[in-house]
Amino acid sequence: MPHFRFRLVLVAALLLFFCQFSSVLAAPTLRYTLAMPAPQTHFYEVEMVLGGFGKQYTDVKMPVWAPGSYLVREFAKHVEGFEAMAGASKLRAEKIDKNTWRVYHPRSKDFTVRYRVYAYELSVRTSFLNAAHGYLNGTSVFMYPAEGKGLASTITVQPAAGWNQVTTSLKPVAGGTPFTFRSSNYDELADSPIEIGTHKVLSFEASGTPHTVAMFGNAQYDEAKLLADMKRVCEEAQRVVGQNPLDRYVFIIHNIERGTGGLEHLFSTTLSVSRNAYSTEAGYKGFLGLVAHEYFHLWNVKRIRPVALGPFDYDHENYTRMLWLSEGGTSYFGDIIVQRAGFVTPNEYLASLSNSITRVENQPGTKLQSASESSFDAWIKGYRPNENSANSTISYYDKGELICTVLDLMIINETKGKKSLDDVMRFLYQRYYEQQKRGFTDEEFQDAVEKVAGRRYDEFFRTRVYDTQTLDYATALGYAGLTLATEPAATTGALGANVSTAGGKLTVASVLRDGSAWQGGLNVNDEILALDGNRLADDPNKALMGRAAGTEVKLLVARDGQMKELTFPLLASTGRRYRVEKLPTPSAEQQTVLAKWLRAAQ
Repeated sequence: MPHFRFRLVLVAALLLFFCQFSSVLAAPTLRYTLAMPAPQTHFYEVEMVLGGFGKQYTDVKMPVWAPGSYLVREFAKHVEGFEAMAGASKLRAEKIDKNTWRVYHPRSKDFTVRYRVYAYELSVRTSFLNAAHGYLNGTSVFMYPAEGKGLASTITVQPAAGWNQVTTSLKPVAGGTPFTFRSSNYDELADSPIEIGTHKVLSFEASGTPHTVAMFGNAQYDEAKLLADMKRVCEEAQRVVGQNPLDRYVFIIHNIERGTGGLEHLFSTTLSVSRNAYSTEAGYKGFLGLVAHEYFHLWNVKRIRPVALGPFDYDHENYTRMLWLSEGGTSYFGDIIVQRAGFVTPNEYLASLSNSITRVENQPGTKLQSASESSFDAWIKGYRPNENSANSTISYYDKGELICTVLDLMIINETKGKKSLDDVMRFLYQRYYEQQKRGFTDEEFQDAVEKVAGRRYDEFFRTRVYDTQTLDYATALGYAGLTLATEPAATTGALGANVSTAGGKLTVASVLRDGSAWQGGLNVNDEILALDGNRLADDPNKALMGRAAGTEVKLLVARDGQMKELTFPLLASTGRRYRVEKLPTPSAEQQTVLAKWLRAAQ
């Protein structure tokens, strides 16, 4: 063979080798397409195009839970019609566990995964599709390659016919296909809900950051006032930590018959609001409180977080003992933010605090479950309540809010009004989010409190957070020139049971631990038919109102289809009402603490 021909053959062989080698080493790619051609059937159609995966097979997974909602929901149960293709050839695919599909494919070649997702649960933590609109959280719709959770992707949304809006915090791909967005990794995709339809899109700017508001559903509100008030709330929230980590933010608001709350995300939130909430003063303030709570989560939870809350394991529970801070602390700051912004007076705030103390201290479960245990057991108790939950558990939202109230007052008093819980949040943000780029441990949170307050509170955390000892409200409130008045909720006897009147039947819904019904053998699901020989048509608690403790009562109930008569004495009510009041002549030191705490002591 002539020398030049040999060289040509060699060059060609080398080129072929390098082409094949480079294809093997090609970086993996991932593209999603989300379609909804028949929204009235409630099915999303998802297509994933995967390229550059060099193994003989790739596992794709569907998460089992949604961050921010601590319950294994088994999203894979809604998946139908899973298939994989390479061009026109169908690939072998098998399900290897409850939420994982294994796809066998040519190495480093593009292949496509298609499946449908049934979506008909309109909540802030799930996904929904009907003829009016579509809403989705990524964890319940988008699968991800098991070894490619950190892979960037593009997402093209194909709205149903006649729909012209797609709102999400994902950034659009410039100059690309309409409604195409990019995600830096699966965590971002999972944390960026999408609203699709013909919803109204509003906007405002807070602290130099554009904020988008997607309003689904008919509701009567003053648009200019709504946006101005949301702006005030957002800017007040940003003052707590003093750092603005945003370049954009999105509110998705579902205006429906009965609102169910909100869920936080990295650059957005979804709020479920009663469509009538804007028409009353209490409803409107409640809406602003929800805005403040979910917006403050963009610091507390999304950036200031316990170590367990990111990066996420989407296959299993992610346990932490600090939801009392992540959620309860956010409830605390949410209320404080609305008060600082001027929508709630200090007196109104103290009245709300009184109600919170009353609610927590009258729940029997607060004596049995600590705030840290409530946090840890959210997966099996908090999100799975039953008729006995009030007797055995306490909400980490409610208890955490009160823990943070007391802790804040202790820090303010210890530093003579110079520091507060705000400064603890700032320290955590700078030390762990900005500098170390991680979450903090339980011990590191206590260290942060020491750093700000100048002293340790080990006994407080041991007894009040990790054990069930009652918070020392009186001492903490006393620092601010306040006192806690208490009185019996009732001076007469009480049945000690909640009775439902749904369906025209008087059915026992819950029985209070150690109360009259508890001691007398009344059971949940008993149907109460008569009281003292007289047919009942309404809640027996009304009929018993005013009866003296010790009075004997006779209840005729139907239990499992059989009649049963119960006779027992009516015990005195153990419930108490708590009321935070101002001292008539607070000291200068007390006035300093109050002014630092509520910013305006009127």
